[in-house]
Amino acid sequence: MRIRLALLTACLSLATALPAQAAATGTHLEGRLPSGAAYVMDVPASWNGTVLLYSHGYTPAGAPNPAQNTPGAAARDKLLAEGYALIGSSYATNGWAVTEAVPDQLATLDLFTEKFGAARRTLAWGTSYGGFVTTMLAERHAGRFDGSLSMCGLVQGGVANWNSTLDPVFALRTLLAPDSGIRLTDFAGQAEAVAAGKALTTKVDAAQKTPEGRARIALAAALHNIPGYNDASQTEPGPTDWQTRQANQYSAVRGLLQMPAFSWRQEAESRAGGNPSWNTGVDYTAMLARSPLYKEVTELYKEAGLSLRTDLSALGRAPRISADQPAVRWMRNTSVLSGRLADPQLNIHTTGDALIPVQAESAYRRAATAAGSGPLFRQAYVDGPGHCTFTPGETLAALHALEHRLDTGRWDTSPGALNSRAAAEDPTTEPRYVPYRPAAYPRPYDLAHPGDTRP
Repeated sequence: MRIRLALLTACLSLATALPAQAAATGTHLEGRLPSGAAYVMDVPASWNGTVLLYSHGYTPAGAPNPAQNTPGAAARDKLLAEGYALIGSSYATNGWAVTEAVPDQLATLDLFTEKFGAARRTLAWGTSYGGFVTTMLAERHAGRFDGSLSMCGLVQGGVANWNSTLDPVFALRTLLAPDSGIRLTDFAGQAEAVAAGKALTTKVDAAQKTPEGRARIALAAALHNIPGYNDASQTEPGPTDWQTRQANQYSAVRGLLQMPAFSWRQEAESRAGGNPSWNTGVDYTAMLARSPLYKEVTELYKEAGLSLRTDLSALGRAPRISADQPAVRWMRNTSVLSGRLADPQLNIHTTGDALIPVQAESAYRRAATAAGSGPLFRQAYVDGPGHCTFTPGETLAALHALEHRLDTGRWDTSPGALNSRAAAEDPTTEPRYVPYRPAAYPRPYDLAHPGDTRP
């Protein structure tokens, strides 16, 4: 949706000083769009003609929601010094706000064009949920952009995301609390969702104290591909240090229960008008066999003296969860990607991401390949724990690699090339791009594959 410039002009705030070292030489604008979304624009005096439209990550309901135009201050200052214009909005609402985020971002771009003139080059970029918003912009509004950069993005799309969020909590409830009646979907409201998350967390905390419980938590983590080293504060385990890997996964599982699997799900359900995910027809035995964490799970079950076959049979027999068809249609129409690109896109991801596991990139590569977008699309990987934990140098290296593709028509995204660019941008930090190919996403769902499993 395109908001008329006359309405946008009425919401423009007065110019103030530009931040950091460019303060005396550029323009800083803040204001609100007619939707209520805040926006922020930083334009250096020596603008190089490129504008970067930044889409920020997921903001939970009730949390502060300021406008953002870069992933962080260091990247902002560097880009302004290099002459880039930086813009972005807050989105009009928090939560699963794609129906607001996309038009608000386009409206911000419209306003920028009115105030500063047409850009020579317009690039969309974003992190986490914002990487998903960026890809929606690239696919559905290709005429507005020359290229895009999705960083640690939720590029598996909405249906696949909520399906894969359901799988580990279904396993935890079935194996640790089979008679608890803990609700996993179709929440009446936030209070019920939060209470359900707390109830299952209590069961998981108790299970972590026993070898049998730890093995079962590892099984649930494997269904979501939660890596065994997912936070820089954790001990980095050796290749066969199953206990440390499991302890690290346990921390991430608790985080999944505390927010995404329950509270965030309920907010998304409220938009969709019901539950948009299901596990009817899912073979968890086959899913585990395909997981890169299969070996860890089998070893922990052996150490616990527990039968993995018995637990997988229990998952197979447990009553399944069906989706609400109108909710699936809403999620499909608003939040599922097609893989159809008209301009170059580069995706980057850390290998140790627990919130949006790196296998999400396999899901989008599958869609882009099926849609014929392969020549326009590249992925690169940073060997490190955590979600969106790129250094400023790694971030800017990816951006400049995308620009190189636009300038020359050729991709140069090898780890060596990216590390060289990152070191030039930030000589104080060792860059970490590596050759890597993630395993397949457990349950992909995109518009390029009409044969995907349906609820």
